[in-house]
Amino acid sequence: MEIEKRGRRRIVTACNYPVEDGLVINTKSHDVIEIRKILLELLLGRCPEERRIQILAQEYGVVKSRFKLEDERCILCGLCTRVCDQLVGVSAINVINRGVERAIGTPYRELSDDCIGCGSCALVCPTEAIRMEKNIYPITGEDIREIEDRFLEGERDEELGVYRELVAGKASVQGQDGGMVTSLLISGLENKFFDAVLVVQREDGYKAKAVVVEDVEGIKSARGTKYLRVPMMSKLEEALKEEKRRIAVVGTPCEVRAVRKIQQQWDLEQEFPGTEITLLGLFCFESFDYEGLKEDTKRKFGVDLDKAEKTQITRGKYIVTANGKDYSCDVRAFEDVVREGCSFCDDFVSRLADISIGSVGSPDGYSTVIVRSDRGKRLLDATEFSQADVDKSEIVKLVRFKKKRADKNFAKILEGLEV
Repeated sequence: MEIEKRGRRRIVTACNYPVEDGLVINTKSHDVIEIRKILLELLLGRCPEERRIQILAQEYGVVKSRFKLEDERCILCGLCTRVCDQLVGVSAINVINRGVERAIGTPYRELSDDCIGCGSCALVCPTEAIRMEKNIYPITGEDIREIEDRFLEGERDEELGVYRELVAGKASVQGQDGGMVTSLLISGLENKFFDAVLVVQREDGYKAKAVVVEDVEGIKSARGTKYLRVPMMSKLEEALKEEKRRIAVVGTPCEVRAVRKIQQQWDLEQEFPGTEITLLGLFCFESFDYEGLKEDTKRKFGVDLDKAEKTQITRGKYIVTANGKDYSCDVRAFEDVVREGCSFCDDFVSRLADISIGSVGSPDGYSTVIVRSDRGKRLLDATEFSQADVDKSEIVKLVRFKKKRADKNFAKILEGLEV
């Protein structure tokens, strides 16, 4: 825009010039229009196939660019990095490099272990650029439908997603709730549905890490839920590069989304021939910061989290077992240590997994199992377990609550876009 201040005129960028009394602003002067045309020519030269740029260029009479740059989709507006950092709070992406090599990406352009696949960056991106990135996992409604059609089979349910079977199961193997995750993995390994399993193990105290195991003992060592967000995608890539091809991955909704986005974006068959991934998704409302959870557990119960035998969240209660004794309180007492971005996730039941497992909706000592694909069905059929009924309404209640929370947060972003 053109400003006039104390009789002097000059061109400035509207987005960062401070308003003050007495300032005369002209947004349609001849000089302003000509500069906009040059900028649009440059953008059209950079992103010739981007429809939004084409429409804006036509509005200013720019039909063809005199400049020929390397074809891009990203216009380096920075909206994606700002929403990820300032609103979602994850900071999975940022501006990297300088000058003509300036770009948006992850640190060292590696697979992100931070991106939660919430899709906020895709929502604000004025082009399709951010959806084309291979190292992050922005999932849109369109992506969800495409992934469901490609990988899942069954009836499409508004709350639970695509599924073909809903049961409560209790296996003979000891594990969290009904031990179904552990039993499914053991069965899959023994029946050669997969050769390796990506799971999360406790390491030093309550801290956890992602590991690839290839035997029953390795699977059993990962029993029990860890309510922490653990870097997994880099471990999956490492396993593929080590020529592991038939892999089962156990993860929360954000991790399931990330794997599905990788399957959608990468040509895995060309890059890693013979790759078969089986996804076991966990029910998840939110995860916690390790240091904060440890501090709050010590303050509320006098229990060292690193020495706890088990942690569990059920029916709104956070339960810690230490020295054979259970300590519990309302899980909302720990809301200050919930990890960044969880409030933007609207998926409680890992709706893009082959098979989803949780405790909500099942009797005590049982696990709720949602079968979503032929791969998941074969895995369940090969596993021995006793069966019970599921109260679907209990699951739906939490599904709706989590989605409502996410919608409320996304409304802030949408409001900003309208402005």
